[in-house]
Amino acid sequence: MDFIEILKAIIIGIVEGITEWLPVSSTGHMILVDEFLQLDVTEEFKKMFDVVIQFGAILAVVVLYFPKLWPFCKTSDPAHFSASGIGAVVKKETFLMWVKVLIACVPAAIVGLAFDDKIDELFYNPWTVAVALIVFGVAFIIVERWNKGRTPKMDSIPALTYKAAFLIGMFQLIAAVFPGTSRSGATIVGALLIGVSRVTAAEFTFYLAVPVMFGASLLKLVKFGLHFTAFEAVVLLTGMVTAFVVSIIVIRFLMGYIKKHDFTVFGWYRIVLGILVLAYFGIRAMG
Repeated sequence: MDFIEILKAIIIGIVEGITEWLPVSSTGHMILVDEFLQLDVTEEFKKMFDVVIQFGAILAVVVLYFPKLWPFCKTSDPAHFSASGIGAVVKKETFLMWVKVLIACVPAAIVGLAFDDKIDELFYNPWTVAVALIVFGVAFIIVERWNKGRTPKMDSIPALTYKAAFLIGMFQLIAAVFPGTSRSGATIVGALLIGVSRVTAAEFTFYLAVPVMFGASLLKLVKFGLHFTAFEAVVLLTGMVTAFVVSIIVIRFLMGYIKKHDFTVFGWYRIVLGILVLAYFGIRAMG
């Protein structure tokens, strides 16, 4: 029985690792997976597991982009703030990038801390998720058609303005309130609308995920407490490690893909998935 539960954790970790970074909504997929593949654990542990498993996905970003995320450098690095003092070991470009990330985090952080449980109660259901999948699927298609042939105004993280970072954060807020929107989907759509290139939009979304997902994981862990059984610890670690490995592969794939293609295919995928979710839960409700 324990082996079966570990196998379930691996499958869930695979789904998380794929859907967290592709703009297709990890929440939408998790709801479907939970319908057919339920862990034999307590409801409290399951709610915590679904969020904390994302920590493995975060580590994938940290590993892949560590040189760009680590803000400290040698004093001989010409990109530091000053010739002496703390400024001599802080990379200016990376520091400013983190300022932009934190600015973008503010809207979702405020709403998440204040209304986390209420949002789950009101909107964490198949109907809201399905509608969000379809609406943002349509949005991807419309935005990509509108964006076709346009020259991005911001084609790198340093070129991203503080105002742009805040606006991207406001789009992320939509995802924080309405499950199924997709955090990466919302931020990428928002970034494209304000003139950010696809590659820069995706990269900034990855960076933005680090404090957001770390904060969400920490919040759920604190609420759950650290009283794990040995079995629960193994299940959680299995899911996190799986999500980490799969995320490494998916992030590399996505960054290669969007250099030659747009996000339209993800828009159509979201629409189809949203219709399937509506159909499945509609038929189940009538039965």
